[in-house]
Amino acid sequence: MKAPSRPNRPHGPARGNGPRGPQRPATSAGLPARLLAADALDRILRGNASLEDAFIHDAGLEPRDRALAFRIVATALRRLGTLRAVLTALMERGAPKSAPKVETVLLVGAAQILFMDVPDHAAVGLSVDIARGDNSTAGFAGLINAVLRRLAREREERLAAFATLGLDTPEWLRQRWTKAYGPERAKAITDILSHEPALDITVKSDAAGWAEKLGGEVLPTGTVRVLQAGAVRALPGYEDGEWWVQDAAAALPARLLGDVAGKSVADLCAAPGGKTAQLAAAGAKVTAVDRSGPRLARLSENLARLKLTADVREADAASLKAGPFDAILLDAPCTATGTLRRHPDIAWAKRPSDVATLAAVQAGLIDHALDLLKSGGLLVYATCSLEPEEGEAQVARVLAARNDVERVPLKPEEMEGLAPYITPEGDLRTLPCDLVRGEPERSGLDGFFAARLRKR
Repeated sequence: MKAPSRPNRPHGPARGNGPRGPQRPATSAGLPARLLAADALDRILRGNASLEDAFIHDAGLEPRDRALAFRIVATALRRLGTLRAVLTALMERGAPKSAPKVETVLLVGAAQILFMDVPDHAAVGLSVDIARGDNSTAGFAGLINAVLRRLAREREERLAAFATLGLDTPEWLRQRWTKAYGPERAKAITDILSHEPALDITVKSDAAGWAEKLGGEVLPTGTVRVLQAGAVRALPGYEDGEWWVQDAAAALPARLLGDVAGKSVADLCAAPGGKTAQLAAAGAKVTAVDRSGPRLARLSENLARLKLTADVREADAASLKAGPFDAILLDAPCTATGTLRRHPDIAWAKRPSDVATLAAVQAGLIDHALDLLKSGGLLVYATCSLEPEEGEAQVARVLAARNDVERVPLKPEEMEGLAPYITPEGDLRTLPCDLVRGEPERSGLDGFFAARLRKR
């Protein structure tokens, strides 16, 4: 699911257009990855960037360094509440407000010390190197050194002090999930969000064979889950277009349309294109619509790699004039709170008011999508949100408002592995804490809602 532009955050002013990052070449082993991590994290916390868009200054960086930088930033964001509490407890006056990037450097170092398999001396020393190489933080290198060294010595004590407080999920989200799913499941959701997820891929064919080649396993729904994947582009089959990255839950909505071979199917709000690829691979005549040109360019690149075709259109789905279509998949813009494990920046970007704002957008999109359907056509409405207003309430609204629409309940026999996620009403609802398969790293999936509606 695609989230709209991000609201301003109260973490500090956005950076200007002047030079960023270090003022001297990065020559120490391991330093380029940490420099990229600090720059990317700063863009997210103080520059309003998304996790995906923050890594735009990595030209020439080795894939291994880029992967490490991404892991550092993602870990810092997943554990941001705990990290900030721990660092605050170690500094009487807190991080200097005159140099906000000091906090960023401390977060990069602390994330490695507390939650990653990185030697303490590397986490501390390279953080100090980052500080010394930037004019805005050079004067605080001694402070950073002292704080991180103390943290390394007192690691267990400091972690124990904050372990049970649930600081890594904003309180407003915890309250919402408790109300919607009960305290036990809400806690299970917040617990799993702190763990790095596995790599999920959708394959064109032979899931068992690709699971064996990639050292993964086939999930009950047919997705291949890979642990310890490393650089995705370097994995067998990627360049040959045999598979694409897609969370196990995200792969379900397109399959709810059933047999689409030869049918005209619109994928509304289509980028980055995983569902478009599914529909095209299943033989549909796909019209992929999105209003973001850059995201559509990425979608087209992915289709070319996968050797699949679709009619790609840059347009606003809310005012699209096309069709009528046999079927439509509406992957609507939403708060994306079901994807926090893979996109932990979203937890700190969203505000409670975003739920109502996006629910209004979704309502308009559903009504327009239904108008684009042929008589008897199917609409699958989906969001990767855990908020009922963006899922169950949307379907209830449209069924109450329109007499030309009926729900088509899902049935367990339609798809292997689907039964645990069918609601009493016949819709799809997955939670991040679902699909328990032993240790957290092998478990979980994105939180998704999907419903199937037929135009009478």
